[in-house]
Amino acid sequence: MPRLVAAGHNVVCLARDPAALTGRGWERVDVRKGDALDVSSLRRAMKGVDVAYYLIHSMAAADAASAGRDRATATRFGLAARATGVGRIIYLSALDPADGRLTPRLASRREVGDLLRSSGVPVTELRVAVVVGSGSVSFELIRRLADTLPVLLAPRWTATCCQPIAITNVLDYLVRALDEPRTVGRTFEIGGPEPLTFADLIRGYADECGLRRLVLAVPLEMPRMSAVFLHFLSPVPAALLSPLIEELHSDRRVRDGAAEPLFGVTLVSYREAVRRALARIESGAVESFWADAQWGISPGVVMTNVDGMIVEERRVETQAPPESVFATVCGVGGDGGWFYANWAWRLRGVLDRVLGGVGMHRGRRVGNQLRLGDALDFWRVEALEPGRLLRLRAEMKLPGRAWLQFKVAPSPGGGTLLNQTAFYDPHGIPGLAYWYLLYPIHKLIFSGMVRAIARSAETTGSHGAPPCRPTSSPRRGPTSNAAAPCVREGVPHG
Repeated sequence: MPRLVAAGHNVVCLARDPAALTGRGWERVDVRKGDALDVSSLRRAMKGVDVAYYLIHSMAAADAASAGRDRATATRFGLAARATGVGRIIYLSALDPADGRLTPRLASRREVGDLLRSSGVPVTELRVAVVVGSGSVSFELIRRLADTLPVLLAPRWTATCCQPIAITNVLDYLVRALDEPRTVGRTFEIGGPEPLTFADLIRGYADECGLRRLVLAVPLEMPRMSAVFLHFLSPVPAALLSPLIEELHSDRRVRDGAAEPLFGVTLVSYREAVRRALARIESGAVESFWADAQWGISPGVVMTNVDGMIVEERRVETQAPPESVFATVCGVGGDGGWFYANWAWRLRGVLDRVLGGVGMHRGRRVGNQLRLGDALDFWRVEALEPGRLLRLRAEMKLPGRAWLQFKVAPSPGGGTLLNQTAFYDPHGIPGLAYWYLLYPIHKLIFSGMVRAIARSAETTGSHGAPPCRPTSSPRRGPTSNAAAPCVREGVPHG
């Protein structure tokens, strides 16, 4: 989206919940409400569109249900495109194995391309294997394994070759396809400049980070054991890991090199892709991210990981005006407490003191005002945009790094949308254990807190809480646009 806008294109974005895109800085983007399973909403969204990007697919294994959804969305998308006069569809697909044996999910990707073409609308299909960059599932797995394990037992599937490609090059191909007429109606295989095994990817990442890692080959496949192990080691769920590991069993390299000279893309090496990804993570400038939906948790809840950082978002709507909600948010901490379960906050402060941390004794700077850099109990104000955003950086003792962010925006239907996002960057196995063991408590506290803030804003009005005033530049951390929806409460998301 940012690249298309920067190139001067008029962009239409299809979203089931347009309000979820509030505050992204997409003022030039025409966001239209719709659902890829609803042909009538697709036709409304595609009105006046010349080229449509199809970037939709199920993340989990292609069982009957997910394969059926993929089939239905592709069919209806194609029909709506033809009915509204769309001139072309650009589809990002998956690279086939060299032996031609398609896994269920790869077969579903191939079928989607065939269904889009059957609509009669010309299709440009780009097929890719492993994507490396900030936000990709593959990079998250590599990063987690290399950061956590000094010795890695590598099953046989980690010795199979693929052709990883940097996320920046994937975006290059997607954008350049728009203006290259010779790509219309054709299928291209795209990949990076070098074939590598998954074990090579781990070694390369470790070298770039200055880590000494030993990879020991194991003469066994162990796909299920690998999926279970990685499920607990990384935030990526086993339901997504299993098909990914299955796909890594086969050689997936580019066999038709027509794309590179035609598109004129300068390919980035794997090591350079890692360096760029690490730089983006450090600065918070994440260009894209993966977001998985509903992995074994209750309906209406979405768990997400961004570049190895666990992100949990809660969103509520309130009839209070935005200025009242933001003023209430700025009243957190200090003598006034944290709106909900103050006993738990105090207990965490006592534990932090026992461990040698700052605890809750610092309170607030003065009265009811916040400024950038202020200490706030065991947090510090890291980012402050009056009337819109407050981000706090944790300074308590943790096996990782943590932030708590609040975003306030007018609701399309009146009132205010309040987004509360917890960011957590775990350090190794202790960091992951800390998150998962305390998650039930965090869920209770943060859910109650965001609802209590909304209620307080409604009852106190716009004069019931303090103003916030920025005085300096924020420190590095998660950017205000980097938050991916993780837990949504009280908001239907289709």
